[in-house]
Amino acid sequence: VSEDFYFIFLFFIIYSFVAVLNNILPVQTGVKAQEEEQSSGMTIFFSLLVIGICIILVHLLIKFKLHFLPESVAVVSLGILMGGIIKIIEFQELANWKEEEMFRPNMFFLLILPPIIFESGYSLHKGNFFQNIGSITLFAVIGTIISAFIVGGGIYFLGQADVIYKMTMTDSFAFGSLISAVDPVATIAIFNALNVDPVLNMLVFGESILNDAVSIVLTNTAEGVFSHSDSSMVTGWETFIQALGNFLTMFFGSAALGTLTGVISALFLKHFDLRKTPSLEFGMMIIFAYIPYGLAEGIKLSGIMSILFAGIVMSHYTHHNLSPVTQILMQQTLRTVAFMCETCVFAFLGLSIFSFPHKFEMSFVIWCIVLVLLGRAVNIFPLSFLLNFFRDHKITPKMMFIMWFSGLRGAIPYALSLHLGLEPIEKRQLIGTTTIIIVLFTILLLGGGTMPLIRIMDIEDNSQSRRKNKKDINLSKTQKMGNTIEADHLSELTEEEYEAHIYQRQDLKGFMWLDAKYLNPFFTRRLTQEDLLHGRIQMKTLTNKWYEEVRQGPSGSEDEEDEAELL
Repeated sequence: VSEDFYFIFLFFIIYSFVAVLNNILPVQTGVKAQEEEQSSGMTIFFSLLVIGICIILVHLLIKFKLHFLPESVAVVSLGILMGGIIKIIEFQELANWKEEEMFRPNMFFLLILPPIIFESGYSLHKGNFFQNIGSITLFAVIGTIISAFIVGGGIYFLGQADVIYKMTMTDSFAFGSLISAVDPVATIAIFNALNVDPVLNMLVFGESILNDAVSIVLTNTAEGVFSHSDSSMVTGWETFIQALGNFLTMFFGSAALGTLTGVISALFLKHFDLRKTPSLEFGMMIIFAYIPYGLAEGIKLSGIMSILFAGIVMSHYTHHNLSPVTQILMQQTLRTVAFMCETCVFAFLGLSIFSFPHKFEMSFVIWCIVLVLLGRAVNIFPLSFLLNFFRDHKITPKMMFIMWFSGLRGAIPYALSLHLGLEPIEKRQLIGTTTIIIVLFTILLLGGGTMPLIRIMDIEDNSQSRRKNKKDINLSKTQKMGNTIEADHLSELTEEEYEAHIYQRQDLKGFMWLDAKYLNPFFTRRLTQEDLLHGRIQMKTLTNKWYEEVRQGPSGSEDEEDEAELL
C-alpha cells in the first residue's frame, strides 16, 4: 500500500511540475533544450533547498518553544536574509542565481496555490461553516468589494489630485482588488491562540478563505472587462453592468463547477468500492481534487473558486466514503503539501526584495497603507454591527478590533501584482514594490504584534483562566495541525446508528436539516458491520507493523516505561 501510494503521489507532483514548466518555458531543441534543462534543474534544486532550510527553521521554532512568533513571519524574515546573502554573492561575482530566485506567477497559480486553497476547504469544520454561510458570504463578497472600491477609488482620486502617482480607473480598481486578499494562515493562528468562540473562529476563517477567491475573481474581472472595453463606445454604467455580470458569472459558475465535481466524486466512490485498495482510492481523490481547477481555467472561470468549493464538498461527502487508511492519508498529505507550498511562497516573498527591479514612491506607499487599513475597517465594523442584529453569537467590539488587526496580506496579492499586465513598465514596478511593502508591513509589524495584542486583551479581560493559559498560547500552525486528526472525518456510524443520531438532533434547521435528512444519506455510504470490521483490521495491521518495527530498535527494553510516561 505504501509503495503504491508514494508512486502515485510522486508521479502526480513530478507531472504537475513538468506541465507547469512547459507552460512557463517555450519548447526548445538541441543546445537550447540542454540549457533549459540545466536551468530548470537548478530552479528545482534552489526551491527544494529553500524549503528544506525553512523546514529546519520551523522545527527549531517548535523545539525551542518560540510559539509567540508566527511561522510566516519567521519564514519571510529568513527569505529576506537569504536574498541579502545571494545579492552579496552576486555582487562579488562568485555565482549568479538571479534566475533561480525569481518568483514565477504562473508556477504560483498552477502548482503552488491550488493545494493551499483545496486544503483550506478540505479542513473546514463543515457544521459551523454551513450554519454561518450567510455571514461568511457577506464578509467575503460584500466586504471584499467594499475594501476594493475604497482602496481603488482612493488611489484613483488621489492620483487625479496629484497627491500620488496617477493611475487609471482600471489599474486602480485592479490594485484595490488584489490588495484586499487577506492571509488565512496568519489570521487563523491569531484566533486559535486567543481560544475564541468556535463559531466566531469559523466566521473569520471562512471569510478569509472565500476572500482570497473573491479577490482573484475581482482582479480578473477588472483586467478582463475594463481593459477590453472601448471607452469611446461604452458608457460608465454599461461598463459597470458588464463587470458585475462577469463577476457574478465567474463567481457562481466556478462555485457550481466545484460543487458538481465534489458530488460526482462522492457518488463515484460510493458506488465504486475502492476501500480495499487504498492506493487506487487515494489516486482517484487526487484526480478529483485537481480536475475542477484545470477545467475552470480552461473555460475562463476561476480555478481557485472552483477548487475551494470542491474541497468543501469532497470533505463533507466524499471523505466519508473512503477507507480509514485513505482518510488519514488525505488529511496528512494535504497538510504536508499545503505547508510546503505556503513555506515556499513566504520564503520567495522575502527573496523578492532582491529579485526584481523596484520603483519606490513614499507618498504612494503611505497612502496605500492608510487606504488598506481604512478599507478593512469599513469592511469589518459596519458589517459586524449589521450582522449582530441577526446573530445569536454577538461579535463584540474587542473581536471586531482583532478581526481588523488580523487582516494580514500574504502571497496572493504579491503573485497577482506580478500577474498584472500593466504598461508602462514603471507602473508595473511601482505596483509590485508597493504590494511587497504592504505585505511585509502587515506580516512583520501586525503579525509580529500579535503576542503583545493578545497580552493586552488578556489584561483587559482580567480573566484568571486566560492568565493561567498564557503560556499555552501557540502561533505554530504546523505543530497544531500535526498533532490532530479531525474527529468528524473518522466517524464510523452504521445505518441504524446514523438514523438514531439524526433523530436525537432535533435542533437542526434549514440546510443543516436538509443535509442530514436527505443529502448526506444520498451522497455517502452508510457502513455495515463488515465494513467496520475490515477498516479496523486494516488500521490495526498497519499500526501493529509499525509498532513492531519500533519495538525492535536498540531502545526497545525501555519502550514500556517511555509509553507509560507519555500517556
